[in-house]
Parts: sequence; C-alpha cells; structure tokens
Amino acid sequence: MPYPEMMVAPMRAELTNNGFTELKTAEEVENAMNGNNDTTLLVVNSVCGCAAGSARPGVLKSLVGSKKPAKLLTVFAGQDLDATTKAREYMIPFPPSSPAVALLKNGEVVHMVERHMIEGRTADMLADNLLAAYEEHC
Repeated sequence: MPYPEMMVAPMRAELTNNGFTELKTAEEVENAMNGNNDTTLLVVNSVCGCAAGSARPGVLKSLVGSKKPAKLLTVFAGQDLDATTKAREYMIPFPPSSPAVALLKNGEVVHMVERHMIEGRTADMLADNLLAAYEEHC
C-alpha cells in the first residue's frame, strides 16, 4: 500500500522544485525513456532517512557544475509503485534499491549509486561521486 500523498509531497518537491520531472505512471516512464538518447539522471526517491540526509541533497549538490545530465527524472518508491517498477527495468542488471541514482546514456546505465552506497555517507560524498560520473559521461 502506498504512503499517503501528504506525507511524501515535501519529499517529491525537493526534487521537482529543482528541475526534476516526476514520473508517476509506468506509461510516463516509458515515454520519457524509450528512444531517449540524452544523458539522463534517474532518481528513485524514498521516504527513508538516507534519502533525506544524503540522496536528495547530494543529487542536488551534484547539479551545480557545468557538466550535468540533459534530463532529470524521478520516481517515488513506496508511492508510485508501477512507475518505480518500470523505472527499475531501465536499471537492469542492478537489483531494486531505494533510494538509488542511475546515470543513463543512450538508454544504458553508465553509472549507478545504490542504497548501500548512500547509507552512512554524506551528501557531499554522493555529490562528488556523481560529479565524477558527469565529468566522464556528460
């Protein structure tokens, strides 16, 4: 059963107010991803503490440089279940994880940050990780 919308609305807004397009249905994910040859950052958002303390702030800090993904997309695990399931299909072979951050280029994952790489790390550490990936792939 999904989390109540009023509970997750501020967590959604943290990304959508900063340029991310939120995908709430499997069809929206397909439309955004199929034929997408842009460098794309796909964030699986979550209600957990590591999403609040490291993932969302780290992702946002990573977008301040000159090199960054052309598209910024997000789905919300535990809320938009079908969209999250569909988004994870584009992250194969990585197992489901939330939060998670995938950098895709030409529809293929070129860099992945799974939950176990977010937990116990600071937002700055995640931002540095992503900035290095942007430097290489964007």
